[in-house]
Parts: sequence; C-alpha cells; structure tokens
Amino acid sequence: MSIRIFKGADLLAHTTALHSLYVDAFCAPPWNEDPEKAVEFAGRLPTNVRRPGFTAALAFTGPEVIGFATAWTTLAPFPTERCYPQAAAGLGTRHTVEWLCGSREIDELAVRSEARGTGLAGELLEAVTEDAPEGRSWLLTSVRSPRAVTFYRSQGWTQATHPSPDGKGIVVFLGPRHPARALAAEPL
Repeated sequence: MSIRIFKGADLLAHTTALHSLYVDAFCAPPWNEDPEKAVEFAGRLPTNVRRPGFTAALAFTGPEVIGFATAWTTLAPFPTERCYPQAAAGLGTRHTVEWLCGSREIDELAVRSEARGTGLAGELLEAVTEDAPEGRSWLLTSVRSPRAVTFYRSQGWTQATHPSPDGKGIVVFLGPRHPARALAAEPL
C-alpha cells in the first residue's frame, strides 16, 4: 500500500476510481446517500482541484485506489453553500473567521469497506493535513455517524461545535495542531 499526494489537476486521472470509492463509502449506512451525490462529487472535482491550497491524498494497493482525502484552503468570506451556514451558526462569526478562514479544510475522507479498521483513514487524514498553514485544519461531519465522530476524536481532533443533545446536526472539528483547539467549547 502506498499514499500519493496530488496538488492539482493530475488528480483528475483518477476520477472514475474516486467516484466508485465514494459510492462504496457514502451510499451505504450510516450515510445512505443517493448515488447521485457520488456523481455530484465527481463533477465538482475539476473545480476543486483549482482551489487555493488544494491537496488530495490517495491510497493505492497496486493500481487500485482504496482510499482518499481531499482538502483545500478555506477562503474569506466564509462560504455560504452546502453545510457551511450550519458551521458558521455553531461557531459564531468571529470564531468562524478566525479559526476556519485560511485553514486547511478537509472536504472528503473515504476508505473502501474492505480497508476499514486498518488505520488507513488516519494515515490519509495526516497526509492531507501535514502541511496545513500553521497547523490549522478543520472539517465538518454529521452526528448521525457516531463512528465518524469517535474516529475524529481518536485521531486527536477537537469537536468545536455541539448540536442539541437530540440534534442530528453538523459538527465542526479542529485538527490536532490547530492553535484554537483549547478555545473550543466543551460539550454539555
């Protein structure tokens, strides 16, 4: 197994493999995404590879892609599409700008089902964040996957937002080297 880093359009040669892996990871429980989401993900790749700070880590076994992580620099003003408004609402305007803008944002992390539990996801996460500006990295995930939340905590990530106890919301995690980790609110 090897991990390769991609910083731009050369990633697009692997679009078919990334689409297949996305289906394997996210169109099954607990995410249960519609297969159209995988098509949308693959369709966003040509735009994403041009984002400032774009970085992808792909894990290979021979020629087969068995895992990937994609990330880029979050620009100011803070985005307003997808799940970003929920992140901003949870952190508030000041912390959103100070903690997230200019940081390495993890967009996707996926590992083939047969490679789960091997430590590969942690290796991919480290590979895609190791050169994050000033150690600043962050991501969003959903609390509907307690396994994902537990995984990020086990990797040293700090949960910075906390939905209501019965919520099914989005949470923000700050990376292990993010300077604002100690400032994040503890859960109730």
